[in-house]
Order: sequence, then C-alpha cells, then structure tokens
Amino acid sequence: MREGQGEFFRGEPPSFAQPDARSDRIGVIDVGSNSVRMVVFDGPCRTPAVLYNEKVLCGLGSELDRTGRLAPEGARRALRALSRFTALAPQLRVGALAGIATAAVREAADGPDFVEEVARRSGIRLRVVSGSEEAELAARGVLFGNPGAEGVVADLGGASLEFCWLAGGHAERGLTTPLGPLRLKARARRGAAIGAEIDRYLATVADSYRVSGGTLYLVGGAFRALARAQMHRTHYPLKVLHEYRLSADTALGLAEWVQHQRTDRLAAITGIGSGRAQHMAVSGRLLGALVRSLDPAWVQVSGFGLREGVCLENLAAGLRDEDALLAGAREQERRRARIPGFGEELGTWLADLLEPADAREDRLIRAAALLADVNWRTHPDYRAVACWETVTRINLTDLGHAGRAFLGLALVSRYKSLRKAAERTEAVALLSPAEQARATQLGLAMRLGGVLAGSGTGVLAYCPARRQDGRLVLTLSGPALPFSGEEVEKRVAALARAMDLDWQLTDTSDS
Repeated sequence: MREGQGEFFRGEPPSFAQPDARSDRIGVIDVGSNSVRMVVFDGPCRTPAVLYNEKVLCGLGSELDRTGRLAPEGARRALRALSRFTALAPQLRVGALAGIATAAVREAADGPDFVEEVARRSGIRLRVVSGSEEAELAARGVLFGNPGAEGVVADLGGASLEFCWLAGGHAERGLTTPLGPLRLKARARRGAAIGAEIDRYLATVADSYRVSGGTLYLVGGAFRALARAQMHRTHYPLKVLHEYRLSADTALGLAEWVQHQRTDRLAAITGIGSGRAQHMAVSGRLLGALVRSLDPAWVQVSGFGLREGVCLENLAAGLRDEDALLAGAREQERRRARIPGFGEELGTWLADLLEPADAREDRLIRAAALLADVNWRTHPDYRAVACWETVTRINLTDLGHAGRAFLGLALVSRYKSLRKAAERTEAVALLSPAEQARATQLGLAMRLGGVLAGSGTGVLAYCPARRQDGRLVLTLSGPALPFSGEEVEKRVAALARAMDLDWQLTDTSDS
C-alpha cells in the first residue's frame, strides 16, 4: 500500500496522513464542488468493502462562477466536515487517509488559503488534482469496478465535467470542461442560455471523445440520480445503479423526460433527495447533449469514480491484477462460509459437470460456487431474501445486471424450499427462459455438491459427475465412498430432472 502512494503521487509530497500505520484500510476524502465525502475501504483485497461512507453537501463551488472564490458558507461547512472526518479516521482504524480536492478548490482564488486552513485544522494536506488528473482518477474508478471497460468516461461533478478514454485497461487523455450543474445554473441566472453553453464546450471536445457505436460510462452522483429516476419510472426490477445499462435512445428519452419533471416529485424518489433533485434538469440536458455529440450505442452507469480510482492506485500490484468478481466472491466466502476453501473445489467440480458455454458463464459458475455457503447462518424463513441481497448489496462487481440476476437465482435455487420464491422474484425477468433454467440447474448442482461433501474440502475430487449417454452419472471412489446415501440420491435425481436426463450413481467399491 505504501508503494502505491509513491506511484500515484509521482514523488510529490503526498496528501496521506497515517492514523494507524498497522492497518490496511484506505480512507479517501473527496472535496468536490458540491459535496465533501469520506469513504473508508476495508482491505487488503481486490474489491474492498466500503466500511464507512459519509457525505456533506457543502456547495463549495456554488459561487465560483460569479465571484471566483469558494462559497463562504460552503467553506465553513467543509472545514467542519473535514475536521470530523480526520477525527473519525483513527476510530475507524484507517491506515492511510488521502485528501483529494477537485475543480472548486483548484479554480478558486482562495483555494490555496482553504488548503492551508484544512492542514492547520485537520493535519491533512489536500492534494489539489489538475483537471486531467481528476478525469483519469475517475476513469480508474470505472476500471476498479470493470477492469475490461472500453470507451469514454464522463464524470459529472458540481462545477465541471471530465472526459477520459479507457482502452486496454488504462485511462488515457483526460480533460476537464466547466460544465458542472452549479456553474451552468449560475450562468443561467445571469442570462446565459444553458443549451448554448453546453453546445459551445462540447463542440470543442466531441471530435476527441466521440465513441461511435461504443460505450459511454457515466460517473458522478448527478448521473446516478438520473439513472435512479429511470429505474423508478420504468419499474426496473433490480435496484442496483452500478452497471445499469441503457441504449442511446433510452438515454435520450430519459434526458428529455427529466427536464419536464417537478423538482419535488424527483426529490420524492427514494435515494435522490432535494439537494440532488434541484440539479437534475440541467444534468438531464447534459446527458442528452453528450449522447448526441459522442454518439455511443450504450450508456452505462458506474457506481465507482474518483475515490475508487485513488483506492485502486493504492492497492498492491498483485491485488490490482486479480479478477474483480472472483476476488469479491472469494472474500465473501472467507468471511462468511462455514469452511472457506470449499467454494474453489465446488467451482471446479461444477465446471466439469455443467460444461460452461463460454468464459463468461464459467466465471459466473465459479463465483456462485464461492458464494454457495455464505448464507448458512440466515434463518430459513429469510434465506431467499438473503440470497438476493448477497448479489445486490454486497461488494460484487464486473458481472452486469443479468449476471447478478443469474447468481441470485442460482443461490436461491441452491435451497430446495426456496425455488418457488425465486420464480416470484422480479429480477428473474432480466434473464431469458434458457438462462433461468441454467441458473436453476446450477443451484441444484450446488445443493448436490454441498450435500455430498458436507460443504467441506477434500471430497469432491473423488466423486466426479458427468453427462454420459443421456444420463447424469455420479461416481464415488476412494475417500468419497462413505459419503453415499439416500439424501445424495435425492439430490442427484433432482438435478437430473432439471437437466432432462436419467441418472446413475456408481460406487467403485463394486468394481
């Protein structure tokens, strides 16, 4: 982690304070134009869980366009919040605390004075990033959640809109524009036409960031609020913002719709609130202009951004290179399963049995195996809910919404009494009938594997299951011979029915 700090800051004086040098937890303070936030990531792992997340809407940049300075009340509130955050860090056992300041502090005439006051009061020196650095950090945040992302990132903050290319796992060619909602609304109050301002700036960057036929990744709370509104208005069945994907035409429809909604109605949507709702019309106008100018085929929301970009840069190199989905599932197994390590063996056994159609399905099967036993403590009456929460509320990424629904259905189907509950879950609608059948087969296969080995290690290698001549054949040999029984036979029969096969249990002791 300490090496990552030097790499990220390129030898310059770091903004890191070290409240607890014995800890691997990474804290990131993000001083933005609209909000000041601290996020603490647990570690060390490739997809660390968010241990703590607190935000204060200060509006530091709300007067920047008019006065060239930070809003006095916003600065007062920000200083108070920063003092609290740096006091909380040792309580949360944060090992390294990074302070990043973006457009408002970067551009304000009194920005340097604010940085000095923060250092005097809290002991942390804010790293004031350039516009290109801010864009690249946000793009690395997208890579934190989707290492294979390719396309253009648009990060919308209060006072600025950043652009950056993603290609080959790298963030390249970051650039900033003064197209944040706070600044645009301030100019509108002085008589400027918001549409003309947007078009003027986008005309200068469109050629450099046109992603024709590709994906535009949206970062920032303003864009996430738009996505939340779209989910609400369409009754979307999975309330997970990260990796929410819209066609370009759908995004244009959302952009048009939100500009005609009353602020109080938008604020009433769960998760938006009045502070964010008052800027949504401008954000919608920006979204529409981006889609028209950059010509993407798809628009995808990232739940991650600058703070996760900082976190990614400060992970050890070996952790950064891990598969994000499997690393997250493996960490869940380590923390919550009865016998960690069983999931790896189960994944190999399942892959041999189910014969994945492609690399994507293989990853999902192995992730499901790692998660197969994490809900064992949950009361049976609530286990269906717990299974869906496993794939919607914990820190899993790089699987898409259909992938989440697939894992959720598989985990629910892993428990015999819950399969009817799975059929009634709205998120199942994200899967085709064939995908639903496949997820159910996976769940039944996980149940068989768990019953057969008692969710313990060292058994499944001695009891391969294969399709052979229209039958599901389970063969027990060596140390696995004593594990045969009526319950195993029931589970083999149930899986065979789901796969439309006959079944056979072979005991090599009879050979």
